[in-house]
Amino acid sequence: MNTRPTISPELREWILATSRAGHAPQTVVELMLSHGYDPRHSRSSVAEVLKVPLATLLADTGAPLAHRTRHPEAPLAKVGDREVKIALSMDKPALRVLDGLLTGEECDELIALARPRLARALTVDESGGQQVDQRRTSVGMFFKLGELPLVAQLEQRIAELLDIPMSHGEGLQILHYLPGQEYQPHYDWFDPGQPGYSTITARGGQRIASVVMYLNTPEAGGGTAFPEVGLTVTALRGSAVYFAYESGDASSLHAGLPVLRGEKWIATKWLREKPY
Repeated sequence: MNTRPTISPELREWILATSRAGHAPQTVVELMLSHGYDPRHSRSSVAEVLKVPLATLLADTGAPLAHRTRHPEAPLAKVGDREVKIALSMDKPALRVLDGLLTGEECDELIALARPRLARALTVDESGGQQVDQRRTSVGMFFKLGELPLVAQLEQRIAELLDIPMSHGEGLQILHYLPGQEYQPHYDWFDPGQPGYSTITARGGQRIASVVMYLNTPEAGGGTAFPEVGLTVTALRGSAVYFAYESGDASSLHAGLPVLRGEKWIATKWLREKPY
């Protein structure tokens, strides 16, 4: 008995094109459901066309489907009334330098809003809590999702640019580095081999992408280095670096290089595969 789904040529081409655009198989299923397709047919069709195991696609249980980001393509990406220049593109890791993601006024306002709330920057420990990490010597703070109009506006801009719901983002973090301060090489994704992995990912799932936004231009130093691929992104006010990754992606190793002169302010947005 043939159990393969009946897939029209048009639907097959749409599934392939959507996948090539950077969407994960689960996201393709989610898009089909939003257009009124039957859940079982959606899952079986995507599994057949993309040659992925049917078991990896979530059934119609009401559970949130995993989501991937869309990678902006050069030379320009229009977001609302703004044009963001894609100044550099890389395939592995999937990385884009975004020129003009923020205005100078937005950068200054974020710094002013964050300054009174700064404290020693922490990292996530194995239990999902916060800990002091000697590799990270900056001070920082978090805004809650949509806490202030400017924060909500920036979160919406990122969501539209990367084609991912705002609900998949962690709270916006602001960090401040003085001369000599840095964040040594690290990964943003959570290691599935760590004891606390299930606790950390119980809310929102795995991290899938990061957006590091530069709120000022240091006098010297302070760039973001990707040592596995030999790339350093210069910290320039109003620009950002976006990079996506899978769990275990060694090419996404990165570091906040030491500030040599002046100071550095950044805003970081981490994105999850499910609502956070």
